Amino acid sequence: MPVTHFRIQWPDGSQANCYSPSTIVGNYLVAGERYALADFVERSRQALSLASERVRAKYGYACSSAMDQLAQIEDRARHFAGDPQAEVHVIALSRNVS
Repeated sequence: MPVTHFRIQWPDGSQANCYSPSTIVGNYLVAGERYALADFVERSRQALSLASERVRAKYGYACSSAMDQLAQIEDRARHFAGDPQAEVHVIALSRNVS
């Protein structure tokens, strides 16, 4: 199943490598774009939930890695929730077939 890794930069300048078990994330996030924090979290939630469901459709079970990734994104985003100017920069998306 093709997977997508996406590298992001949080509002404090720190970076993270993120994982999606599906290329669907490319329909929600674009490399080079900056997203308001809440918009980024919602786009990630939609993309990773759909990615997990694609795994369920193919293998009969949801993708725990996608849900773990979403939990990490949501947890980290809480650190910046008080800043109305907070943005997340999507640095890169890379697709691989695993």
